[in-house]
Amino acid sequence: MKLNFKNTIKVLFLALAVFAQAKCSSSSDAADPVVKPPVVTPPVVVTNDVDFWLTKGDQSVLLAKQTGVLGFGTTSNSYANIEVNAAQKYQTVDGFGYTLTGGSADVIYKLTAAKRTALLQELFGSGENSIGVSYIRISIGASDLNASPFTYDDLPTGSTDLDLAKFSLDKDKTGVIALLKEILAINPKILILATPWSAPLWMKDKDSFIGGRLQTQYYDVYAKYFVKYIQQMKAEGIVIDAVTPQNEPLHGGNNPSMEMSALEQTNFIKNNLGPAFKAANIATKIISYDHNCDKPEYPKAILADPVANPFVDGSAFHLYAGDISALSNVYNAYPDKNIYFTEQWTSSTGDFGGDLKWHLKNVIIGSMRNWSRNALEWNLANNASFGPYTAGGCNSCKGALTVTSNEAFQRNVAYYIIAHASKFVPAGSVRIASNISGNLQNVAFITPSGSKVLIVENDGQAAEIFNIKFDGKWVTTSLQGGSVATYTWK
Repeated sequence: MKLNFKNTIKVLFLALAVFAQAKCSSSSDAADPVVKPPVVTPPVVVTNDVDFWLTKGDQSVLLAKQTGVLGFGTTSNSYANIEVNAAQKYQTVDGFGYTLTGGSADVIYKLTAAKRTALLQELFGSGENSIGVSYIRISIGASDLNASPFTYDDLPTGSTDLDLAKFSLDKDKTGVIALLKEILAINPKILILATPWSAPLWMKDKDSFIGGRLQTQYYDVYAKYFVKYIQQMKAEGIVIDAVTPQNEPLHGGNNPSMEMSALEQTNFIKNNLGPAFKAANIATKIISYDHNCDKPEYPKAILADPVANPFVDGSAFHLYAGDISALSNVYNAYPDKNIYFTEQWTSSTGDFGGDLKWHLKNVIIGSMRNWSRNALEWNLANNASFGPYTAGGCNSCKGALTVTSNEAFQRNVAYYIIAHASKFVPAGSVRIASNISGNLQNVAFITPSGSKVLIVENDGQAAEIFNIKFDGKWVTTSLQGGSVATYTWK
């Protein structure tokens, strides 16, 4: 019994030791709990949904892509809204560009071959460093921005050439025609509009390049002059998309120039030019008028004629007088006919900031919001003396480019006016709806690839913050007074 008692005591002490060790281990675990990693909230990442390019009126920024992040969201604010609606579509766009005058070709050919090639690629190419000019206007014969006036069938006084046997493009072959071939090698799809400043003098009632009228007995031969021009240009590899019968038919004081009333142009189109094109199977469009917005009754009179109307594709305008709304006036009267904006100059004495605002508001945004299929500034290029020009021609028309030497040129305000549209809105784009909000003049497009483009000009003096709303979301951005921005998104 004694032995058993001792063994029992040992067992009890051993059990107590094990219990104490277990208790100690449990206390240690409680004092050193498992450390869990902290909960980290991921930062909100705003992706850039909208790219934009900016030009400021003070020239401190010139068609420069901005680096700020513009992400679509739905956080409400009280800023003004420009709402873009891709479901509401208007006219298709043919393009943006300039007039390639004979003088333009002369000065561009003063550049070295390498510099000229680089310039043409910048103007007419489609790369990142190009502005994508897609429409150009040329003169049939000389304009006032040639060194001297001429037509393609000039004869000694008293002579005639009823068969046009002496018709020749030679005076343009080493200038405009040669340069067009280089341009077409870069952009074979560029559209070309051709316009005469004067008929040959032997067809006019005045032996002068300045003013005068086309004599009725030469209407038919003058129509054949157009046909021969289009055919010979085609033989050179140059397709003329459209013609107008006369540049500025109500202005007879330029050198060269020729007056043509609405009735005269109606008769010429319906009895001569239209039938001549039809007989020769020429698809080149006939666009009427080609003068200022103050006389919308001129193109409407032509379109009102039931015989002339089918031959006429549409009407072309300048804005040296009148209001840009005249384009809608004519469109609303004849919505089955097209509208074109074919010329506006910038002056050698003009202010960059003032010209930028006015031309973006009227020539680009204004023409597009009033149904135009194109928007063209005037002269592409000239020299530092604003030449060449004819005696009595425009001596203060500033080109989009000034060629200063055989290795250098400068970009002027008209370059940026067109570039803010041509670089982003290719031919085949369609204007879509956008609202005007206060000073924020704007126009919107959808491109053939589906991108949306919004061009905005702040016509006020102060900077404005605003929203660009699209498809139920918006981005908030700002634009200084007198500045222009082009916004693009998918």
